[in-house]
Amino acid sequence: MSLPALTLFHSSQTRSTGVLILLEELQLPVDIVRVSFKDQPRDPRWLAANPLGKVPALLADGAAVTEQVAIYQFLAELKPEAGLCPAIGDALRGPFLRWLAIYGSSFEPAMVDKALKREAGNRGMSPYGDAEAVVALVQQQLAQGPWLLGERFTAADVLWASSLGWMTKFGLMPVTAEVSAYLARFEARPAVQKVRAAEANA
Repeated sequence: MSLPALTLFHSSQTRSTGVLILLEELQLPVDIVRVSFKDQPRDPRWLAANPLGKVPALLADGAAVTEQVAIYQFLAELKPEAGLCPAIGDALRGPFLRWLAIYGSSFEPAMVDKALKREAGNRGMSPYGDAEAVVALVQQQLAQGPWLLGERFTAADVLWASSLGWMTKFGLMPVTAEVSAYLARFEARPAVQKVRAAEANA
């Protein structure tokens, strides 16, 4: 199966930086279109890929793939030989999908509410229930280390570590020994260092 032509709409120091790291980990070629939230009007190609005007936004042979969780799973599955996405039948497949989903449906909404000092609201309506419970769940998972799913590094680690770097920097996620060690392991990876250097010079 031939790989699709990939185009990533990217803005530095945003959620799309993690996608650049994943692409580097996978060694997948990509055309990067740099965009800025300050641009007015916004690039029509960007808005065609994601009418919400958010990044990351990906085109694969012209087909739009948006939302972080979808992009991470899609890219990791494009190159199964890299081993960053447990295959169907693998015992880690369920946990892998679970932690992708927890990120998008519980963790990020909880952190955004925490940052904006908003109440979670009624537990029956809230997508995550209680922010402190979400934080505790993440801490417990990372304590099992060295990676989110144990010994195996996956695309979920790129998603989570990229985000936790920001969340700890902004004081939204406590910097426990486990979190600190997890982030240090991630930042030491060659793909991460290469993207960080490129972003610093962009």
